[in-house]
Amino acid sequence: MRVWIGALAFLLPFLSLVTSFGVNLASFLFLVSALIFFKPCRDALVRHWPEVRWVVLAFLLHFLFMLACALLRGDKMNVVEKPVRTLLSVTVLAAVAASRAPRRALWWGASAGAVAALPFIAWQRFALHIERPGGFVNSITFGDLAMLLALLALAGAIDMRDRPRDALLAGAGALAGLAASVLSGTRGGWAALVLAALVLGRHLRRIDSRRGRALLAAGVAVLAAAWFTPALGVQERFAEGVHDARAWYEGGTVWTNVGTRLELWKGAAMLIREHPLLGMDFDACRARLAEFAQAGRLDPMVLELPHLHNDGLQALATGGVIGFAVWAATMLAPLRFFLRRLGRDGGDDARAPQFAVALGGALVVLGYIGFGLTEVIFWSMKGSLFYALMVFLLMGFCLNAKEKIG
Repeated sequence: MRVWIGALAFLLPFLSLVTSFGVNLASFLFLVSALIFFKPCRDALVRHWPEVRWVVLAFLLHFLFMLACALLRGDKMNVVEKPVRTLLSVTVLAAVAASRAPRRALWWGASAGAVAALPFIAWQRFALHIERPGGFVNSITFGDLAMLLALLALAGAIDMRDRPRDALLAGAGALAGLAASVLSGTRGGWAALVLAALVLGRHLRRIDSRRGRALLAAGVAVLAAAWFTPALGVQERFAEGVHDARAWYEGGTVWTNVGTRLELWKGAAMLIREHPLLGMDFDACRARLAEFAQAGRLDPMVLELPHLHNDGLQALATGGVIGFAVWAATMLAPLRFFLRRLGRDGGDDARAPQFAVALGGALVVLGYIGFGLTEVIFWSMKGSLFYALMVFLLMGFCLNAKEKIG
């Protein structure tokens, strides 16, 4: 069981970007494995329930809210699929805690996945001349997940600092993930990187190895090189974003990437004001946006995009204040879990068993918060499942590390 669950922990991040099926396959295999090893998984979940209950209950409450929306206000039943599958991801936590799988498998998977993703996206960018490549998903999701793999590989390098070969692979993964995110042309990943930098800066004194600090310096060098390399267009896209925002504020120009988002957010605010408590189903939201456009209150361009390009506004528009609170709990509860373990374990020592795992968990949650500022990262099943699976996976490794301390 230990070897099998460790293999799944490797496959989840490794297959996430270089296949179209990897995340769904890992989700299915974790669920089946938890059913096969039902008794030890159940016992592990019961044993750790006091520590994990608020996170599990947050995902359960989100599912129940979406189910109530489907039953009481006539939403389509397919809105329940994502909350059901993210809730079932708790089986990952149970399987990891029961098997005591080696966390190195996760670090290897994240590192190898990032290294494999880089030539894949580079081939699309430079050989196929795709300006915004995205592998098997859209460029934004690819760039966001590549950034997450980079941050996880960084946590792995910190954790495996006494294993030079493993640390070298993790360091290569961190740099490759950053480079792959840059090549996708995604700007939302940089917002997540700012939030990650705040956590890393807070705990920088605990990363006292020369390798760890050298890796952080190399990451900064990669980003700087990307910024000053005209062929990559990073400076150009940032300048374009500033120009687009200014043009929208001064003249209402919508026909740009940023202008469209700003117009969408304006429409979202109008929707939220009309139904602040429980919101409306998304089909009703789109119909109302069409009415705003017909009345000249919004540009019709907003109707060409599938969502509101902001996770928080999407949750408020479709679920109101209640729905937003329920959705936010699925991020705040895990973030609290990981930050508490970052603060309490091991004093100032980055070698403490929980440190790197808790750091990785915090970076995943903060990454999704950053991505959601300009995108609905939870719109796709892949984005939603990757978040839930990775959160519960890292929680399981945290619990295993705690038991080793005891």
